[in-house]
Amino acid sequence: MGRPSLCSAFLCLLAGCVAPSTPPPPNIVAEGVPPVPAALAAELSPYLGLGGAGFRGWHATRRAALVTTRVGDASHLHLMDAPLARRVPLTGGVEPVRSGRMQPGGTLLLYSADVGGDENYQLYLKDLANPKAPPVRLTGGASRNVAACWSPDGRRIAYATNRRNGKDTDIVVVEARPPHAERVVHTGTSAGWSPVEWSPDGARLLLRRSLGQAEASLWTMDVATTTKTQVSPKTGRHYFGAAAFAEGGRSVVALADFGADFLGPVRLDLRTGEARRLAGGQDWDGEELAVSDDGARLVVAFNVEGFSELRCWDLTAGRTLAAPKLKAGVLSGLEFRPGSHEVGFSLNSEDSASDAWSADLDSGAVTRWTNRTTKPKVTIPSPTPEVVRVPSFDGLSVPALVYHPDAQKFPGRRPVLMIFHGGPEGQSRPGYRGSFHYYLNELGVALVYPNVRGSTGYGRRYLAMDDGLRRGDAVKDVAAVLDWVAKSDRLDASRVAAYGGSYGGFMSLACLVSYPDRFRCGVDNVGIANFATFLRDTSDYRRSARRLEYGDERKPEIKAFLDSISPANHADRIRDPLLIVQGRNDPRVPLSEAERMRDAVKAQGGTIWYLMAKDEGHGFVKKPNADYQFAVTILFLRTHLLD
Repeated sequence: MGRPSLCSAFLCLLAGCVAPSTPPPPNIVAEGVPPVPAALAAELSPYLGLGGAGFRGWHATRRAALVTTRVGDASHLHLMDAPLARRVPLTGGVEPVRSGRMQPGGTLLLYSADVGGDENYQLYLKDLANPKAPPVRLTGGASRNVAACWSPDGRRIAYATNRRNGKDTDIVVVEARPPHAERVVHTGTSAGWSPVEWSPDGARLLLRRSLGQAEASLWTMDVATTTKTQVSPKTGRHYFGAAAFAEGGRSVVALADFGADFLGPVRLDLRTGEARRLAGGQDWDGEELAVSDDGARLVVAFNVEGFSELRCWDLTAGRTLAAPKLKAGVLSGLEFRPGSHEVGFSLNSEDSASDAWSADLDSGAVTRWTNRTTKPKVTIPSPTPEVVRVPSFDGLSVPALVYHPDAQKFPGRRPVLMIFHGGPEGQSRPGYRGSFHYYLNELGVALVYPNVRGSTGYGRRYLAMDDGLRRGDAVKDVAAVLDWVAKSDRLDASRVAAYGGSYGGFMSLACLVSYPDRFRCGVDNVGIANFATFLRDTSDYRRSARRLEYGDERKPEIKAFLDSISPANHADRIRDPLLIVQGRNDPRVPLSEAERMRDAVKAQGGTIWYLMAKDEGHGFVKKPNADYQFAVTILFLRTHLLD
């Protein structure tokens, strides 16, 4: 399969011939990985760097958009003064910048960046009125600082930090102008506290306290006195997600499971304490919301079988409004332009990588701000996914996205790459496949994305079905998907590979352990190998939330169960070749997990390809590293899936 020149180079490599090859990037350690033929690297070239742009916010005083696009090997912030206008770079350097916020009514840009993927984000201020001046770092450099938000007058910034002990979260308010005086307004006893936003009058902060995916509450704080008041219901167990002040600060609207299985908009009256679900939602999870500056307009993005749909409300009149119709895709980053009813967002669709868009709720006009900033070098077909549902062992309906290669170009039953999302509170959703189009268009490999129990987007009950001692049921769901593959007249059940990142890496490993005769090979990208050691070694600020999800390994009965499902403890069952990918600076799944899995499989005489990047964290994001990882993955699958 593929072009003759590539096949010749590949066969030459297998025969031991000396052929031109592409060396690993300088920060990559590769063990057991054969040289990547230069011919393969050349063939992959059109499929690399197919990124788009992300909407990150609005300029404070004019209709201009903040977006992120790649500059060199990393993503950085740019400013656009009009739709499809030139992008003016605002940040630079070797480390990516993923978010930014303009000072209300001012010229300061607030943004964050980490080093080498360590996720210890530092906050920076850059004065756009003096672009030659270097940015000022507001935070110390060693801690994790997140959830930064401006006060309405642009004079103060609130953010969450774990600088005190690396574990618990404090909330700090800092002055935007030198000498940047600061005050700790909340001293946390857990990692779950964060500021959401300031009240319109700047007197209060809206705070969120998370206890994992099962429970989260909302609070207001008087900034002057630091007095906190819980505004979400105090009785019962509820999850309150995205939230914002509304109606001039008289209420808070939030996405919550209050009284329902799905997250929908709930209005919290700050005077009476009444909590009420807004009419006009739907039986799918709301995942993002935004409220206009005047407090009158609410917009919510709902997740409908993976696709995003907007719903709008007039909060003053208490009624729903007609919502602008968007291109089918997945939306993120909702934010109203100051002083308007125009909302900006990123939209990822099947035929285009993420782009920045906006929609005016009053006129219904939808505007595209960027147009696929990295153009493909060749025409790349983009198939539409099929959404299938399969009955699992207990009758549960398990959804999956399926992408088929062109049947005319690739007739007959096709090999399958089964791809598992991370999280585990994640979801595989429709959208642009980027470099993965290579599998479909050049190798004729079908892509199957199961959303096993525990995935988001299908209600709170479905989300909780893999918690604690039910973790193995998610692995059983995979057997049902494999059964569906076996019945398909377009898929080859004898050639299936498992692929996953983070928790999806665990799922990939678990598949090789549980179903060694039904998979040909597997790819583990920053995956969990042993739950007990993962919980012990993950970053301090994450441990409590992860124990709520997976169980507390300090309890003997829980540890016994976790040991029973941990792939590293069952390496003798893995008979399929395995590719392991890991970043040295990963704060979530530490390097030791990859090393533990590598060593366990090697001790059993298994086949291991191992990649480790010294300058990456939880996944490869720097372009040279990501490109090399992709080439190695293709080489691995050609060798072990397509033979």
